[in-house]
Amino acid sequence: MNDVPHPPIVEREAWLADRLALLEHEKALTRQYDRVNAERRRLPMVKLDKAYAFDGPEGEASLLDLFDGRRQLIVYHFMFDPAWEKGCPGCTGFVDALGDLALLGERNTRFVLVSRAPLARLQAYRAERGWHWPWVSSHGSDFNYDFHVTLDAAIAPPEYNYRRQAELEARSDEPHFQSGECHGLSVFFRLDETVFHSYSSYARGCESLTNAYALLDRTPYGRQEDFEDSPPGWPQRPTYG
Repeated sequence: MNDVPHPPIVEREAWLADRLALLEHEKALTRQYDRVNAERRRLPMVKLDKAYAFDGPEGEASLLDLFDGRRQLIVYHFMFDPAWEKGCPGCTGFVDALGDLALLGERNTRFVLVSRAPLARLQAYRAERGWHWPWVSSHGSDFNYDFHVTLDAAIAPPEYNYRRQAELEARSDEPHFQSGECHGLSVFFRLDETVFHSYSSYARGCESLTNAYALLDRTPYGRQEDFEDSPPGWPQRPTYG
């Protein structure tokens, strides 16, 4: 047992002192997280002028259709190349870890998976995994390329996680982020029939986005909760929310 690596063993008072010190750091991290969320809610949007067509269970759908009448749309870019028989193991783990996202619907937000593989293959994999999340195919569309989750220099200069081709090539330790399928998460906002792109995150930026609050924190309206008893300076949702 003494050969097993483990934290130091101390008396309770010494442990409590270290725990209280760590608690201050945890609180500081939470406050910083709230500040960053407030900045994210105020990030400007970009109008989308290109029409995208997706293949869904009910036929062809536009990006506007994917909102299903809601104000906000969260898309998880699930890695599934048209030549693959199964989806990416990492993306599969992400979807397996998703919790109850019913709160998204209550907050006027929809969550959808999008991949390049043909719809029939997506539906078969969805059934195999026992998932219920809506999943559409972007095969034949520019969607994956425009949002930098399919990298093909023959179609467009590769860009991933806000790094352009030269930066990607310089990162020789990550050749998998230089071509082919990549994962990410994008947020879209609707004003009447016009769709805007408000946010995208890639690579480790998608970690831990498996619960409704974490996903809502990526949207312009955030959690849509007012805190009347919050201390001065506490980040609130934007006035437009």
